[in-house]
Amino acid sequence: MLKIRLQRVGRKNIATFRVVLTESQNSTKSGKYLEVLGSYDPVHKVKEVDADRIKYWISKGAQPSETLHNFFIDKKIIAGKKLNVLPAKKSIPKRKEAKAAPAEKKTAPAPAASSVSGTDEKQTA
Repeated sequence: MLKIRLQRVGRKNIATFRVVLTESQNSTKSGKYLEVLGSYDPVHKVKEVDADRIKYWISKGAQPSETLHNFFIDKKIIAGKKLNVLPAKKSIPKRKEAKAAPAEKKTAPAPAASSVSGTDEKQTA
């Protein structure tokens, strides 16, 4: 299956991306792609794409990644609703503190006087 996705290029800490058409089995870092469809520079906010070629490849069955799907909607290349790219938040299970609190109240505190008298004897000797 053909995918339209971003391929990272550029120097260390200065990322730029190519919009490429590739097989879905190919890794993004493999460098194997069929066609370069545009570029994206997040530092300078430059977005360049070949809209005609993107429409052509989507008509042939190529699937854009979720990020590029939203990008194409912003550029009005395709119509539709944006996809949620962020991962879903996991709910944190609540602890059963209500049951633990009454158990602590039932236990009696240790007598503090006996331990203090034992330390006084060592200090005086």
